[in-house]
Amino acid sequence: MAKKPKKAKARPVAKPAPRAAKAAKAAAPKKAPAPAKGKKATTVAMDVIASDAGLFAPLTPGEVADAVRTLTEDRRVAGMAKVGRYRVIATEPLVVKPPHWMAGHRLARVVVYDYAADRCVDACVDLDAGIVAHLDVSKAQPMLSREEESVAMSVAVVDESVREKLSLGDEPLVAMHYWGKDASELAYARRSAAVVFGRHGGHPSLVAVVDLLDNTVTAIVPASQW
Repeated sequence: MAKKPKKAKARPVAKPAPRAAKAAKAAAPKKAPAPAKGKKATTVAMDVIASDAGLFAPLTPGEVADAVRTLTEDRRVAGMAKVGRYRVIATEPLVVKPPHWMAGHRLARVVVYDYAADRCVDACVDLDAGIVAHLDVSKAQPMLSREEESVAMSVAVVDESVREKLSLGDEPLVAMHYWGKDASELAYARRSAAVVFGRHGGHPSLVAVVDLLDNTVTAIVPASQW
């Protein structure tokens, strides 16, 4: 009777030598190091790389004039332009990212304060298309423009009531936007500035509140009580 063939025993798999294991580990692709704790990985979006740096450049005098003209010709602010009691508070370049339809256009943000209607007009003007692309009208109070600061100081300096209360050497130090504290003050409802008087390097001595609509001083308060 034939004997059944014996099954071959499985040979144990030899473990790689320590040197071979190290070599295989070194040859394996290395993972990118994780960003340090508290720092985000730096990534540059393609829309930033492809953007036109000229869009961020300050507006030229010609562009400012075009932006203001385009805004005042818009029918939505026709009343403001007709009365003419307004002042341009700020003009600055504005840039939007793709996929917005105005991406790549030369844009200007124009902020105007309408004194007659006591309102703020904030607009985005597309200088390439010659249109007002966005318009927001509100009761917001933007910060004083440099022209408003200069006007407020000039009004306060020539006011006789203010001059009578000034000490020798006092002069206007700064003009700040001011809101009235309650409805009894004229500055509660009208755009106003507070002009602080004193000596440079010393303590303020007097504060004069100037109504920027009529260019008159409406209140005079000692700086210690302000």
